[in-house]
Amino acid sequence: MHFTLKQLRYFVTAGEFGSVTKAAKALYVSQPSISSAILHIEDNTGLDLFIRHHAQGLTLTPAGHRFLLQAKQLLDEADNLGRFASSLSDDISGALKFVSLPTFAPIILPAIMRKFVDQHPQVNLQCDEADQAKILTGLLEGRYEFAVTYDLQLPAELYFDPIVAFPPYVMLPVDHPLAEQSSVSIGQLASHPMILLDWPMSRDYFYSLFLTEGVEPQIAYRANSLAMVRGLVANGLGYSLFNTPLASDTSLDGHKMIMLPITGKPHPTRLGIASLKDVRSTPTAKAFIALLKSQLSSH
Repeated sequence: MHFTLKQLRYFVTAGEFGSVTKAAKALYVSQPSISSAILHIEDNTGLDLFIRHHAQGLTLTPAGHRFLLQAKQLLDEADNLGRFASSLSDDISGALKFVSLPTFAPIILPAIMRKFVDQHPQVNLQCDEADQAKILTGLLEGRYEFAVTYDLQLPAELYFDPIVAFPPYVMLPVDHPLAEQSSVSIGQLASHPMILLDWPMSRDYFYSLFLTEGVEPQIAYRANSLAMVRGLVANGLGYSLFNTPLASDTSLDGHKMIMLPITGKPHPTRLGIASLKDVRSTPTAKAFIALLKSQLSSH
């Protein structure tokens, strides 16, 4: 069946008034619009909905009566759906699914999520973790309302709202030859074994810091998690680069490490909110993003 809610409303109004003229006046449309809608529905259903009386209006057929009752029910449900949608546009509740980087999410997001749920207990939060490439795919496929991520290789379909910039720094074993310095340069690091956080796009960013200085890193180990990178560094197997602030200078096995700034002005990554362009955020998403911004601005 191919007819619209507007055409159904024209039919129902004409059936209730028993007149095309009165229906047109009630709906502030032309009489041909009413007549055309009725004919369109009859053609699509194969039903004769009215008995037409010359100069005396319309009378519903038995089939027309039954069809009108079903049409009114459908229009009522459509109105209810519209009111429900309006309530959603103001209500901070329901499910909110977003995604972030595993190098960042466990450090900052749990505390923010707890604070948000305390403020809005009717919201069900779900934060997935993925590398940048999978984050971008998930956003483009509409699986997430937004992402808390870096401005790395974002496609034109996404909008990025930056919140805070994180310059890179070096993580060193406590007994590393450079550990006694107050800061180190990329050139100094190039001659020492490096432990690379081997995530798509992230590894490109860290590698670019060396290319900018015209040197090559000596990659000794690759790891796919921040916990493993920290463990390898803390156990003296090399240094690593990172940019998100860490809450602890201790690896999971209890060994210490040292974090030092990098000299010069290495290009920072910007952390922010990535979302599809031209898609309005729900009130729940807006409220969470506002809280996230206020919390990150203090870091």
